Amino acid sequence: MTFKRPYSAGLAALAVGLFAATAAYAEPTVNKGDNAWMLTSTVLVLLMTIPGLALFYGGLVRSKNMLSVLMQVFYTVCIVVLLWSLYGYSLAFTGGSDFIGGFSKAFLMGVTLESKAATFSVDANITELIYICFQMTFAAITPALIVGAFAERMKFAAVALFVPLWVTLIYLPIAHMVWYWPGPDLITDAAKALAAAADGAAKTAAQAKLDEINADAGWIFKKGAIDFAGGTVVHINAGIAGLVGALLIGKRVGYGKELMAPHSLTMTMIGASLLWVGWFGFNAGSNLEASGGAALAMTNSFVATAAAAMAWMFAEWIVKGHPSVLGALSGAVAGLVAVTPAAGYSGPMGAIVLGLVVGVVCLFFCTVVKNSLGYDDSLDVFGVHCIGGIIGALGTGILVNPALGGTGVMDYAAGKIADYDFVAQMTSQLWGVSTTLVWSGIGSAILYKVVDVIVGLRVNVETEREGLDVTEHTERAYNM
Repeated sequence: MTFKRPYSAGLAALAVGLFAATAAYAEPTVNKGDNAWMLTSTVLVLLMTIPGLALFYGGLVRSKNMLSVLMQVFYTVCIVVLLWSLYGYSLAFTGGSDFIGGFSKAFLMGVTLESKAATFSVDANITELIYICFQMTFAAITPALIVGAFAERMKFAAVALFVPLWVTLIYLPIAHMVWYWPGPDLITDAAKALAAAADGAAKTAAQAKLDEINADAGWIFKKGAIDFAGGTVVHINAGIAGLVGALLIGKRVGYGKELMAPHSLTMTMIGASLLWVGWFGFNAGSNLEASGGAALAMTNSFVATAAAAMAWMFAEWIVKGHPSVLGALSGAVAGLVAVTPAAGYSGPMGAIVLGLVVGVVCLFFCTVVKNSLGYDDSLDVFGVHCIGGIIGALGTGILVNPALGGTGVMDYAAGKIADYDFVAQMTSQLWGVSTTLVWSGIGSAILYKVVDVIVGLRVNVETEREGLDVTEHTERAYNM
């Protein structure tokens, strides 16, 4: 089938809201192959977080804090899964307002084995429970990314309180604003009804219905921003929250004076590799169908990642005189971050260019900028995820251009790919980036302050020096 993207579309994992077609047209069907692919993709995204992200982060900290990082990541997954089932899915992916959904599907009310979720093709749906689980894994990994910014010094009690607050008040509104839309079926059906209207009154009514359907979408979505798999919702969102946390919590004891080398780059290598494997579910799964769009996203996730890893490695080799394993791994993650919003929109050659750019730029932010400003973002959450996400989000606005090998953006009402307008698309992308930075940056700062008042953010100096594994969890990662 021909690869298609929605006009003003949001991410992949995305779309959905209204799940049935109008009475005038046939009920959308569920393809078992699409369902099977989405089941697989959901498991792959979970693999990204546990064990992928947990091992990647765990290897980067000192051995005395290994278990604390594993616990924070694992806890985050568990609490978010529960919150998503209780009210998260409903607030993110039902109608309500431009900024947040409603409670019509709280506690998964009304979701049955027969419930359907829209994809990006007309009359092709997937089972809604699968879509719920797929989006659940996105909601889980996003706050888990944040913990790397304040690793080795934040109380577990503070993490336990911050994560559910952040998911509820920061993640869910951003996910709704970027990804919620009525789906292609309702838009197409309304456009058909408008075309078939025989007289003025009928046309007026049909146009009003189409306008009503188009209005039922998130605020950033309606601004025209495109985000295939979470450049704004996941990476910029988590990255800026991580930076704010690192600044408010303060530097680790001995930062800049004592050696704080990763205790196991072997673990980090395993984690990074699992991240890359799982990211195919993240990006290719965000197509929501086992079609050419998924193949394109998979291809881009291969080439952009490899290009970014090589760019970081060779740039570091030139500047520092040696290539490092950590540099290559960091570059690979930066490439995955940057290609996330572009995976289904860019052509493969555009993805390679995106990877080359992000590898060098993220290296610069994780070394020169970080050292110059002196902030202690323990595991470079801001330098890789926020900066990489911004580059990817803005790059998507360029690389979607069909003249550059991109797919263009589908206008379902017109039934064709919309004409590309560089200024309009980049303006839309800037709306998405800036809104996420402001919402998450300011909102996260408020939440950190609230948590600090209630339980305190940071462990004391003695606890930090001894290590969080023993002091917070009474366990050791290694008993030798």
